[in-house]
Amino acid sequence: MTANPVAVAADVGSTFTKVVAVDLATGALVGAAAHPTTVDTDVLHGLDAAIADLGVAPSRVDVCSSAGGGLRLAVVGNEELVTVAAGQRVALSAGARVVHATAGPLDRTAVATLAANRPDVVLLVGGTDGGDEEVLRHNAAALAKAKSLRVPIVVAGNIDVRADALTLLGPRAVGAENVLPRIGELNPDPARAVIRDVFLRHVIGGKHLSRGRRFASLVRGPTPDIVLTAVTRLATVVGGDVLVVDVGGATTDVYSAIEPPDGSPRSDDVSGTAWHGRTVEGDLGVRASAPGIVDAARRERLLDGAEVGPLLAAAQRRAAEPAMTAVDEKDREVDIRLAELAAMVAVRRHARGRDLRRVRLVVGSGGVLRHVPEAGERVLRRVLNDHAGGWAPPESARIVVDSLYLLAPAGLLAEAYPDVSVTLLTALVADAHRI
Repeated sequence: MTANPVAVAADVGSTFTKVVAVDLATGALVGAAAHPTTVDTDVLHGLDAAIADLGVAPSRVDVCSSAGGGLRLAVVGNEELVTVAAGQRVALSAGARVVHATAGPLDRTAVATLAANRPDVVLLVGGTDGGDEEVLRHNAAALAKAKSLRVPIVVAGNIDVRADALTLLGPRAVGAENVLPRIGELNPDPARAVIRDVFLRHVIGGKHLSRGRRFASLVRGPTPDIVLTAVTRLATVVGGDVLVVDVGGATTDVYSAIEPPDGSPRSDDVSGTAWHGRTVEGDLGVRASAPGIVDAARRERLLDGAEVGPLLAAAQRRAAEPAMTAVDEKDREVDIRLAELAAMVAVRRHARGRDLRRVRLVVGSGGVLRHVPEAGERVLRRVLNDHAGGWAPPESARIVVDSLYLLAPAGLLAEAYPDVSVTLLTALVADAHRI
């Protein structure tokens, strides 16, 4: 065991808490462990048990979390295809699950529908800087009067209305730079930072995941936000564009870090392009959302008629038993097939509107890809050979499976220990190979 100081990086998920120990002097991985997340009692019980299994005395512990449903966020904006779309992209990059989006002036019915979706945070956007003021001001007033919705509100719209909106909303509101200062120019980072801060100060404690303040003091951000930080840094390590496909039990998340072809942040898309972005497909998960995979794959013409029935029956069984573990070859084969289809559909949705031809590295993640030896390469091969999906696959990419679960730790340590973060990502890249 190393005599150097050791950091523990932990991802407290809805099902499992995964921890790794990292030597802070060398960046070497010291150990890894996992424990079921104890969300029904106190998430610290599972976290402490996983750390105990590592057999180390950490000098620091950094945590990211998606337990308790993660960060639930609603977007309120002016136009569905402009500021609302921009707000949704920013919310996803901030690690949020967008549970509701609405466009135009809020009335009582719209506010009631918004409240019924139980967001943890509302992202209030609208108008480019110097543009329309009326809708943003109206919506701020409507939210200020909404007694059924007393959650933090991030105001990130027209700069000329920001001060008035914050005054109307009072102390529960916080301002950020406009997510869409000009048509076609997405500005995600300031709002993303504010959303992370709101998550840490209000959401973690509000979910009652743990008694006391210790857990909240350890959490650095929502897991997807932390992973996107790692993906962005990974693009620098690789020296080019990166694509990450994370096939989970409830969702399939796709991350990409790409540079604009001309080096400009401007986009032909009126709501802007998230060059470092994430999409979440809530109908594509190999357990709770497994039937959605079959339905989506059928609509994308990835399944023939003979396969639909048996695969749907297997998917429904998994949805009914989310904790199910594949114990034989037949179950493992079904899991791999579902992961293949989920990854293909999710990447198609993510890639349409993005140019991924210059991607140099494709990373696979998720339980099936990590735990079934042949699954990762098979799934990623199918993604990269999807020439009929309405997008242009990478022209020359290597693939790797994050089997040691390094992305989340690299993101957690990126700010305090940037060199260690790079070492972890370099180790991930070292296992990559061409197909």
